[in-house]
Amino acid sequence: MRTVIQRVQEASVTVDGNVIGQISQGLLVLVGIEEIDTQQDIDWLSGKIVNLRIFEDEEGVMNKSVKDIGGEILVVSQFTLHASTKKGNRPSYIRAAKPDFAIPMYEQFVKKVEEDLGKQVQTGMFGADMKVRLLNDGPVTISIDTQNKE
Repeated sequence: MRTVIQRVQEASVTVDGNVIGQISQGLLVLVGIEEIDTQQDIDWLSGKIVNLRIFEDEEGVMNKSVKDIGGEILVVSQFTLHASTKKGNRPSYIRAAKPDFAIPMYEQFVKKVEEDLGKQVQTGMFGADMKVRLLNDGPVTISIDTQNKE
């Protein structure tokens, strides 16, 4: 699983002109799934995201997690995170999982993040043409790939 995590003051996702998910302070998590991903990847990644200390404490040091500050999380599926640009100018998405595998993995990931965070997580709509708005805070943007844990 590959993610791009953005610390935000607010974020929302719109489909067909309707806001389907929105948060105030917290994390926007873009997630791409591969066929090689497992439940262990979900568990590790969820714990990492929820406990990532990228929010400032009282002294202005990034020492608090989204859970510590009572923040929210918006998870949006994004198969383009697995784009290969090695050949030519048209990205290849061959590494991205097909929907029959990716959708259940995405749903399991959202459920696990909710468990670890202790509250409901907002989401986009898998496979839809989504418009994502965010106000990046910092800016702080971090990428995590479960295939490169070390």
